[in-house]
Amino acid sequence: MPSVKVRTGEPIDKALRALKKKLDKEGILKSAKAHRFYDKPSIKSKAKSKAALKYKIKKSR
Repeated sequence: MPSVKVRTGEPIDKALRALKKKLDKEGILKSAKAHRFYDKPSIKSKAKSKAALKYKIKKSR
């Protein structure tokens, strides 16, 4: 679990920003959002193929 040391006199906003940056860097928030709901394997594969098609169209431009 990432942690941020808060110095005396340091604003809480700055510490929260540093914590969010660490969480984003480690991919914790992304994995938590991905595991929020259960997706059936068929839906996962459809989404994956749809994303690949979108990437392919974008790359061909």
